[in-house]
Amino acid sequence: MFGVTMVTQPSVRVSVARATGETEAGPSKAAAAAAMVSKPVHGLPLLPGFSFSDPTKTNFHRNQTLGYRNGFAYTRLPTVGVGGDRLHVNQLSQADLDELANKRPTLTFEEPKQVPPSDFIPAHVAFDKKVFLESQGIEVNPPEKMALDPYTEHRKKPLRIYVTPSDFDQFKQFLTFDKKVLRFYSIWDDTDSMFGESRAYIIHYYLADDTVEVREVHERNDGRDPFPVLVKRQRLPKVLVGNSKDFPRCVLEVSEQDVKEWFTAKDFAVGQPVTILGRTFFIYDCDKFTREFYRDKFGFPEFSAIDVSKKPPPAIKQELPPYNGFGLVEDSAQNCFALIPKPLKKDVIKMLTDDHKVLRYMAVLESPIPEDRGRHFIISYYLATEMITIFEPPVRNSGFFGGKYLGKTKIAKPGSCVDKPTFYGPGDFFIGALIEVFGHRFIIQDADEYVLKYLESNAKDYPPSTILSFKNHFLKQQPTTQESDSGLIEDHKEKKDIETLIKEIQERLKNSDFLLEGPIREAFQILDKDKTGYVDREKFFGICKNFNLPVDDCLINQLIRMCSSGEGKINYYNFIRAFSQ
Repeated sequence: MFGVTMVTQPSVRVSVARATGETEAGPSKAAAAAAMVSKPVHGLPLLPGFSFSDPTKTNFHRNQTLGYRNGFAYTRLPTVGVGGDRLHVNQLSQADLDELANKRPTLTFEEPKQVPPSDFIPAHVAFDKKVFLESQGIEVNPPEKMALDPYTEHRKKPLRIYVTPSDFDQFKQFLTFDKKVLRFYSIWDDTDSMFGESRAYIIHYYLADDTVEVREVHERNDGRDPFPVLVKRQRLPKVLVGNSKDFPRCVLEVSEQDVKEWFTAKDFAVGQPVTILGRTFFIYDCDKFTREFYRDKFGFPEFSAIDVSKKPPPAIKQELPPYNGFGLVEDSAQNCFALIPKPLKKDVIKMLTDDHKVLRYMAVLESPIPEDRGRHFIISYYLATEMITIFEPPVRNSGFFGGKYLGKTKIAKPGSCVDKPTFYGPGDFFIGALIEVFGHRFIIQDADEYVLKYLESNAKDYPPSTILSFKNHFLKQQPTTQESDSGLIEDHKEKKDIETLIKEIQERLKNSDFLLEGPIREAFQILDKDKTGYVDREKFFGICKNFNLPVDDCLINQLIRMCSSGEGKINYYNFIRAFSQ
């Protein structure tokens, strides 16, 4: 008789031991618990064939072996409860059961039987899912990377990037810097553009939340609307990301994803420009708190204010166009100073001082024409206006009408600059002087004695040679007059000329209101207390001014010259006769 024994592996024995709750040391707590279960509950003997069911048991459920944990289904072992303890029943795994099923019995005393052939395995089963070819002697190339599919790559989800939260505490910043503002004074210089100007602004930087505000400084009556805020309080982007260059900022707001760097307190400093939303501001000063903050926080040196006041531009020299020859140079220049020309400003002091002061000279015309050699002219120089008139006394049967030859005007010296001409003055008129007037040349031959008296009273303003020429001229004149009983000094020839001149004046003033012989005579007689028939030259012109006598007339001027004496007095008898009927 052959005995058959079962050979088991140590692992199987361990599993059986675990199932029974025994170890090498002895029975475990689970075995003790199982023994307690075998005891009768109510003292009934637990013997084979004498087991009775517990009549007090009311729950006959089966233990659940399936459950859910964290949303996943799993299998759990059944448990048996004894009292308050729960015994876990250890079961063999599927691998252990398969191993026990494949074990074959071996003979103990006889030769073992021939091992049965292994089970037949078809080729399609043996080589299923097997493709490398080296066992057949075929060499294959090393593995290569699979070609990328653009669509597949596009469908792949990007890897999640976990950003460690910053340790910056915004709430602490708010509590620390609340109501603390950096104030910068700046200007925006836009003078390079058309109609541009330089305007002042104040930049506020709020330390509590790193926001910036730009305000415009308004002055009184500056002509601008009263809206001081140029940029409202907000965080200003300093550097944008690369793909945000074409972002329509004028329509949409810039988001956090479009900004690479924001403006901070370090971006503002005195003496440095800062560009805010496309406009460049130059910071030239700040307040006291801002200076202290930059010194304590960043260690910056003390900021010093920068003078940004612009100096007035250099005056542009106005160059007058060349003189065209029409009118006076001063009058023509007024058309260049203003769109609507204004009259020249007159020297009022000079006009009041030199009013009615006229210097008269007698001159002859220098001409190659024989008929012009005997023509005499009276040149009058008006000290108040520095103008000259030329009058030609009429001579019968001379072939010339006489009368006004040149009206009041300034005469420039020959060879003087056209734009800044030099005009004739009293110092240029002396005995024998050649005066050129618009191409005509006159030679001074005689003058009133008042000319010498005026030049001597203002000798510091005129050349001594001019005064000396008139002194020598009057000394060389020989006395050709004789004294009459009435005290008048007359020459027979000169008397004849006076009579002719008086008749011409009476004929000219025939239809005027100046023929007032009685009142004029009474006025002169009141001044002539000694009954000499002469009055001072200044008093004489004062009476003429009171009666509005036309002393500027050439004939009357010639009459006054003939009635003048060498002592600065005028014979008013012959002068009054010209205004009688």
